[in-house]
Amino acid sequence: MQADCTFCQIVSGELPADLVDEDERTVAFMDISPATLGHVLVVPRRHVSDVMSADAEDWLAVAAMARRMARWVVGAFRAGGVDLVQANSDGSVGNQTVFHLHVHVLPRYHDDQLGSWWSPETADPAEITEAARRLVDYGRNDPESAPPLASTAP
Repeated sequence: MQADCTFCQIVSGELPADLVDEDERTVAFMDISPATLGHVLVVPRRHVSDVMSADAEDWLAVAAMARRMARWVVGAFRAGGVDLVQANSDGSVGNQTVFHLHVHVLPRYHDDQLGSWWSPETADPAEITEAARRLVDYGRNDPESAPPLASTAP
């Protein structure tokens, strides 16, 4: 635990929170600045700053709890859908404001004001192919990754 980490303090009980669920690896609680009704945060119990720093077991536990919370918020609030958002940042980009790995479970409603990050415009196919090639090349040299699947990327 990091003494100055808000989420560590919630996990330890030092700070109050409206807990929704917990297990041996994760805690789910209500966001105090909700983007929509039912906005839940899911965190690992162990302090880890972001998804790239998490071990596979913690990340899988967070993902499983986020999936459970997605079902719960859609059912409890009759939401039209749900967004799972996990932000990472070096401090200048990525929208991460608390540096303890967390997933936002955001119920979505037809009249919410969140908008969409997705664009219907198709990108340049050459740029997409080049991006795929760069990812495959990087993955081949990533010591934490299994060898990538056979790819059609050049």
